[in-house]
Parts: sequence; C-alpha cells; structure tokens
Amino acid sequence: MILLISDLHLEEKRPDITRAFLLFLATRARQAEALYILGDFFEVWIGDDGMTPFQHEIARALRELSDAGTRIYLMHGNRDFLIGKRFCREAGCILLSDPHKLQINGEPVLLMHGDSLCTLDVGYMKLRRWLRNPLSLLILRNLPLSTRQKLARKLRNESRAQTRMKASEIVDVTPEEVVKVMAAHDVRTLIHGHTHRPAVHELEVNGQAARRIVLGDWDRHGWALQVDDEGFNQAPFEL
Repeated sequence: MILLISDLHLEEKRPDITRAFLLFLATRARQAEALYILGDFFEVWIGDDGMTPFQHEIARALRELSDAGTRIYLMHGNRDFLIGKRFCREAGCILLSDPHKLQINGEPVLLMHGDSLCTLDVGYMKLRRWLRNPLSLLILRNLPLSTRQKLARKLRNESRAQTRMKASEIVDVTPEEVVKVMAAHDVRTLIHGHTHRPAVHELEVNGQAARRIVLGDWDRHGWALQVDDEGFNQAPFEL
C-alpha cells in the first residue's frame, strides 16, 4: 500500500494541521510501503539554511517514519521549491522531479504538483519560469536570509490577492494541457495537487479512457490517496 498527499502548507500558525500530520505519520503512514508528498508541503520555504525549529521538528518526524521502513518521496510545489538536499538528508526522503513517472499496480502513472498545468494563468506561468530558472535559483539561494524572507512574504501576499481576483478557470488546470502532458508521457492516470479541488476527472487521451486524480489540500480536512490491491481511494479525515 502507498499513500499520496499534497498541499499541507505546514506552518506554525496552523497547529491543527501539524498535529494531524504528525498523528498521520505515527499511525497510518507506518503501514505504507511508501509516502509521496506532491508539493506545497510547507507554506513557505526560503532555503535549507533558513530552517526553523518547527521545520526541524517536521524533518525529525519524517526521519522516524523513514527509519521505520516507509520510503518517503517529496516533490517541489510552488510554495516550497527551494527545499534542497540538506532537508532531504535530515528528513530521510528522496526529492522527485516534476513530473515523475512510476509504476503503480503495474500501471504507468504520472505524478505532478499541478501548477505547471495552469497555463491560462499567464502571469503566474511567467513568474514560474523565472523562479525555476537555474540561474534565478542560484541567485535566490545566495541572497541574505532576511531578503529571502521579505521576498517570500511579498510573493505570498501577491499570490493570495491575485488568486481572489482571478476567474476559477484561470487558476485551475487547462484541460488541453493535461491531455498533452499525459499523451507525451504515455500514461492514462495522472495524480496531482495544487488546485485544492479533490476529485477524479474522467477524460480521453489518444482515444483511450483516462483519469486525472486531484489530491485534496489540508485545511478544513486532511486528505490522503491510498493505493492498494483494491485500487485508488481518496477520503477526507478530521484535523
């Protein structure tokens, strides 16, 4: 059995989410062969050199799960794309590229955070290309911590304001892009987060039935997608 989660947006301001996640690690996740975290694990991440005591606590909890035998895989989101090797070593997890293709129950499945699928949000896509450019990442990682903190707050506030103003179809995935990406990777199942709209969408890729599974965010409820011999099952639980 494997578990997939995303969009916890962990931060000290939400101790309810932190408590629920630590309980999840100590119970349900202990029964899993692997745990996949598909981005926006933290609300903000300014660099491994700026880890707070809270973030070290989360890393220790992940390490305990890893040491107990559950493999942990982590993918960058749009809020925590500066997570690096130092955190992964401390947490005992493996950093995945986005997208990442793997076999689940004998079927090729594509994992993504999901923000790169929102191509109608032209302004965000331009910002994303700039932020993910290797040169930009090098510059960002070498800025003083105080500067990165200010920049992170600015970007977060602007993102929240713009999201409220944009039409829902702009901040959701673009259907044509979904089909294009799935066809390019030759998969019939795509799993992603980012949009905070948990659902299973049936679609068609190259004339064949396909599905897009959207992971839920941890806000009013926690969400986990469980994959076992019975298939794919996502259900909410109380925080």
